[in-house]
Amino acid sequence: MTERSVRAYVGLGANLGDPEETLVRAVASLAALPGVRLRGVSRLYATKPVGEPDQPEFRNAVAAIDAPSSGHPATDALALLRDLKGLERAFGRRPGKRWGPRELDLDLLVLGRTHLAMERSVGTRSIDADAEPAKAAKLLVVPHPEARRRLFVLAPMADLAPGLVPPGWGETVATARRHQLEREGADAVRPIATWDEVARRWRAVQPR
Repeated sequence: MTERSVRAYVGLGANLGDPEETLVRAVASLAALPGVRLRGVSRLYATKPVGEPDQPEFRNAVAAIDAPSSGHPATDALALLRDLKGLERAFGRRPGKRWGPRELDLDLLVLGRTHLAMERSVGTRSIDADAEPAKAAKLLVVPHPEARRRLFVLAPMADLAPGLVPPGWGETVATARRHQLEREGADAVRPIATWDEVARRWRAVQPR
């Protein structure tokens, strides 16, 4: 019997320690999750911090994976998010304020055709909930509610799925990227490396 799967897009970000190496290890950890198959990794981007400018630049990327599917979107979303939060903790993620520095940030951006907003279960709440109690009651929303308004998400996601129209968006990822680029400006994100599928690491983009 063929196991069912669902295509998911996961945002990766870090700006503490060695963020490029952290994201290499995070991609490997995603690929090693039970039943998960890695389908693609975007370019690596250097991005300006949002909300808290007095901190190091971020490194951001997006990974496409096929995740196990039970046939119930809510169950699938909670299961994958629980795995992502577990990886954040394993990488030393500590509670912190919104938009602050991150050891590792993993966001469930899109999960197939799933469009939902629901209460989070134990293990899927934000690690920052202790620092920001309001986050303890924050709903799980898929697609990620901020994805369409953040160039650091849209730029790498457009590398993998430019023609994808996430549920509720009414436009492709490439179109959303173009609109957000006009708002944030070209200096908000810049590609600095490509993913080497064989070596499973980043290869620096050669300057022109």
